[in-house]
Amino acid sequence: MRIRKAIINDVKGIAKVHVDSWKTTYKNIIPDDFLNNLSYEQRTKLWTQNILNKENYIVVAENAAGEIVGFADCWKRETNSVPYSSDITSIYLLDQYHGKGIGKRLLAKLFIHLKLSGCKKAFVDVLEDNNTRNFYEHYGAKLFRTRQIKIGGVVLNELTYEWHDVDWVLSILEK
Repeated sequence: MRIRKAIINDVKGIAKVHVDSWKTTYKNIIPDDFLNNLSYEQRTKLWTQNILNKENYIVVAENAAGEIVGFADCWKRETNSVPYSSDITSIYLLDQYHGKGIGKRLLAKLFIHLKLSGCKKAFVDVLEDNNTRNFYEHYGAKLFRTRQIKIGGVVLNELTYEWHDVDWVLSILEK
């Protein structure tokens, strides 16, 4: 498995992982109508913009055949006013690649970038019913706040987690 910085030629692969992983990750959380209307074309446009934005740091995971099977990104959201902090904005893997340590490697790449950028803290948003929150908790994230959001006409609880010390998280991820 290779983890590397994303390039513009990766947008279709990232879009495919984004759509396909949402359909498995959010099944029975977000309404099927919403998930069924996700499109590769729409996500390709989104990821083209994201890669072209120099504020974003995006990494991909490639399998032995060179296919993108996961991705992660971070950048400081406009709503984040905490000094020396940033946001983990996504980590997604195709379902069949879960449990193989790839998510940990993607998260480590993001935290290395955050450290090199001078960040001391990081935040991540996750839906309360998404089991990925256990992954973040395993690597030391602590619940910071809960708020309600609406996706596909359904009100859901979104949890924001915080890592207080980027260096500490890196020490855990590097084990």
